[in-house]
Amino acid sequence: MNKALEGIRILDFSHLLQGPFATQLLGDMGADVIKIERAGAGDMFRGMTFFAKWVGGSESPNFLAWNRNKRSIALNLKSRKVHAIIMEMAQTADVVVQNFRPGVLARLGYGYEDFKAVNPGIIYCSGSGYGEEGPYVERPGQDMLIQGLCGLIANTGRGDQAPVPVGAGLADQIGAMNMVYGILSALYYREKTGKGQKIEVNLLAGLLAHLNQEYVAVLNLGEDFVRPNSGIGHPGMQAPFGIYETRDGGYISIAMSPFKALYQVLQAPQLAVYDDLKTLFDQRDEVFGKVNAETRKFATQDLLARLLAVDIWCAEVKDIRRAAEDPQVMHMGMITSYEHPRGGKVRVVGPAVKMSETPATIERPAPLVGQHGREILAELGLSSQEIAALEACGDMTVDMA
Repeated sequence: MNKALEGIRILDFSHLLQGPFATQLLGDMGADVIKIERAGAGDMFRGMTFFAKWVGGSESPNFLAWNRNKRSIALNLKSRKVHAIIMEMAQTADVVVQNFRPGVLARLGYGYEDFKAVNPGIIYCSGSGYGEEGPYVERPGQDMLIQGLCGLIANTGRGDQAPVPVGAGLADQIGAMNMVYGILSALYYREKTGKGQKIEVNLLAGLLAHLNQEYVAVLNLGEDFVRPNSGIGHPGMQAPFGIYETRDGGYISIAMSPFKALYQVLQAPQLAVYDDLKTLFDQRDEVFGKVNAETRKFATQDLLARLLAVDIWCAEVKDIRRAAEDPQVMHMGMITSYEHPRGGKVRVVGPAVKMSETPATIERPAPLVGQHGREILAELGLSSQEIAALEACGDMTVDMA
């Protein structure tokens, strides 16, 4: 089967979420991703989990989520012998990805200039929290911290309660998409010119860019967003934009829709007095409460059917387990699985992008620490004796199921 990125080799020094998600996306499209992990410990995400539980008793769901379609080699990056090996690997690599704190890899001899010296066409993608210079360069750049700093958390939640972070690693995931966007652009530019380059991606810039409409509104309209007490779905929106209760304990989200159509479906003509854009904004908490009182008279599926019949933008609010069983999600085949040597059958979300000629596929499960080290070094031309010597002195570790 053809692969869009077949023949592209990536040296992946990244850890946690941002970099690993980016390289997984590229691996799904056929790139040969060599994950270079710390000897012994591996990626930091291997030691983190949710619910204080482990897949198959030992594997992190966090790591399994972002590291399929990769080969792992676990090396001591401080070793001069290892440095020479990686620079040899770089001669035939196309891309380097890393998201250590600014300057850390460069001090070990793995900065952009080091790779460029052995491969002028290399594309070096560096991810960070706040960029590689400036007053915050030494700060830890973690997802929730970035959400708070850029204004996203301040916009989320009810006005009479503390602001609420998004329930997913949004900054990291947007950062990963920006890495892929930059890498693919650089590969296309190199195809035309033969020139490599350095790409810098940071979490703060990524979230700022994705909040552009909010920034344009505040910076140009002279208004600040204020979270409504009712939980309207966006602090700049009027009612009924938000989440509403139903009789059977469920919830329905209602987005931009003609208010008249809504109160007619709800059989609540008394709401007609609010049917004006400014009124729906100025009195949005009051409107929310009155609409919510009406939606609680209906069972979830009955109300959904009534709203959809008149083309009101709505959807049921589902938790993750029920969303995985949603008929549209099942139709798209988005929940799939792979066999892991320790975790067993691991259910995962499949590739989101569909391509007619070069479809994305899952060829490899997330690797064990250094699982492919011997294989990768043998491809590089090292003898079995040289590989054994690296293992013996602790410069490389290999974990096999």
